[in-house]
Amino acid sequence: MANKSAPRRADVDEVELVGGSEKRQLQVVAYDENWPDIFLDHQTRLRNTLGTAEVEVEHIGSTSVPGLAAKPIVDIVVTVVDITAEEDYLPHLLTAGYELRTREPGHRLVRTPARDVHIHILQRGDQAVDNYLLFRNRLRADADDRALYEDTKRALLHHGFDDMNAYADAKTEVIAAIMRRAL
Repeated sequence: MANKSAPRRADVDEVELVGGSEKRQLQVVAYDENWPDIFLDHQTRLRNTLGTAEVEVEHIGSTSVPGLAAKPIVDIVVTVVDITAEEDYLPHLLTAGYELRTREPGHRLVRTPARDVHIHILQRGDQAVDNYLLFRNRLRADADDRALYEDTKRALLHHGFDDMNAYADAKTEVIAAIMRRAL
């Protein structure tokens, strides 16, 4: 794991949802063969926007797992040297056409105006990055866990979640079980 450098300033201590709470109809769709290409396009865009030396860009989430049904939102994690130094990355992302959605301790989220690509910004060395990659790699390698996760997501849709955060929270127990097996 990379060394964590000391942040320039204290991080935010509250969750800020730019634009407030949003209701969105959740759907899970069959795996789309275009998702890896969408990721590669944004990876290039992000590297050109932020430079290649100081950031890592990885495809995460269900759209990064071939064959797995998913919400049609490509999730990407980008690591930066200092999450608190927004001036080093956020203006560049906004100029490139991404919109700030979430600012919270240790995490920023920008997305496309179409809301079909979410860029999670974390500080290099954050354990969450390793967890995202471990989970992704487990689902790529284990058909049983992949099926369990997909079945769970489909079952949760019948609960009528209007909020993506509530939907994500409802998957926590299954994700934790898969992570324990991955370790």
